[in-house]
Amino acid sequence: MDWKPDRKAKKAIYKQLAAFLENGIADGTFPPDKPLPSERNLAKELGLNRSTVVAAYDELESNGLIQRKRGSGTTISKDIWGITKKRIPSWNRYIEAGSFLPNLPVNQRIRKEAIEHELINLASGELSEDLFPVAFLREITATRSFIGSLGYDHPQGSAILRETIAEHVKNYRGIEVNASSILVTSGAQQALHLVVQCLLKPGDAVVLEEPSYHYSLPIFKTAGLKPYFLSMGKNGINPDELMSLHKKHRIRMIFLNPSFQNPTGTLLHDDQKKAILKLSSEHGIPVVEDDPYSLMAFAGKPVASLKSMDVHGNVLYISSLSKIVASGLRIGWIIGPKSVIERLADAKQQIDFGHSSFTQWIANDFLESHHFHCHMKGLVKELEKRRDQIVASLKFYLGNDVSFNIPQGGIHLWCKINKDFNEIQLLEESIKRGVIYVPGSTMGSEKGFVRFTFAREKEKLINEGIKRFADALNSLY
Repeated sequence: MDWKPDRKAKKAIYKQLAAFLENGIADGTFPPDKPLPSERNLAKELGLNRSTVVAAYDELESNGLIQRKRGSGTTISKDIWGITKKRIPSWNRYIEAGSFLPNLPVNQRIRKEAIEHELINLASGELSEDLFPVAFLREITATRSFIGSLGYDHPQGSAILRETIAEHVKNYRGIEVNASSILVTSGAQQALHLVVQCLLKPGDAVVLEEPSYHYSLPIFKTAGLKPYFLSMGKNGINPDELMSLHKKHRIRMIFLNPSFQNPTGTLLHDDQKKAILKLSSEHGIPVVEDDPYSLMAFAGKPVASLKSMDVHGNVLYISSLSKIVASGLRIGWIIGPKSVIERLADAKQQIDFGHSSFTQWIANDFLESHHFHCHMKGLVKELEKRRDQIVASLKFYLGNDVSFNIPQGGIHLWCKINKDFNEIQLLEESIKRGVIYVPGSTMGSEKGFVRFTFAREKEKLINEGIKRFADALNSLY
């Protein structure tokens, strides 16, 4: 077949192939009395992935131009004008046309590899199962009666749970709030989606940290927002840079992860927090504080959240039980002005009619029990041991080839590779050796960084994982 793809063209290769075949069917190059090549043979002949040929044939089939029958191969449709043919939707067109953007391909790959293969996982931000308070939760479900309703709950979430969350954030995070100013969400991720979709519009300028977990989320691009970035220093962002960005772009909202930030592990200094709050109140710019990790301080001292220092109500505070109890509970919350919470609750009700009453009951009983304090004490101690292990392993296996700041809490270590390397090549070599991590570019960083997370594996596997990573890095030289 005399055809070659134009790999520099913006048009996808499967679409180029489909257009070539369609023209050939129209001008008689491919006669209706002869079958088209099989997907496998055509892929081999053209030097393409089989999936590309499959997508091209899907396109032609959806347009009623070809027929595929098991055992008979692929033939040109006898009813080419679609008089009697039942047509199949062109699902590829629908997938590409959807306004909700997919995750970055690298993130999709990491997730797929972690699920399908036995890898040492230094990529996932989830706790390992041995860190879940399984025994405590079993005791709750075995000894306490379910007292909630099995019908739809209050749009903002269970009133009992919201009262418990209000008491929890007062005791553990220094935040004074009324239950009516709390919305229970399906984890922090849904909370972020609600804020972006309900309080901002396309073209609005927002500020994100760089590097940042938020950088990897498609929700900002899906919403048509204009992101501007603040570089992360040893103590977090520089408020003066924030002021400069606002003068140039009229910032509508600031998204921050000030406590043991993902991915750098940085703790924003209290003086910088005060400066940000001052700027926010002077210019009326709301701050969204994403706080999964503030209870994970290894020094044992409480970490002051932005919200606890907010006297004007400028901060929307997001947190969850995903990183400190169990991700599968899907319990998160937003704290903010009552009018904002009611707006977000209305949107959430349109999406899912409210949160599961059963998981809210479990979360409520665990939060208000003495078990929570015991669990957090043990969790922080275990995470600190794992942090110490990954630091020791990096120093032993990589020495001067890497540099990093030792995080004082949280679950992430941000690592600079002091060698020139191909990011994709290193990831592939690491996967071959059975270890996975997050490349820095997915977080918006400059070239040369990786994020290691130490919450998912025990010390022995953390050590083995860093050894395999070092082997992968050395194999490139």
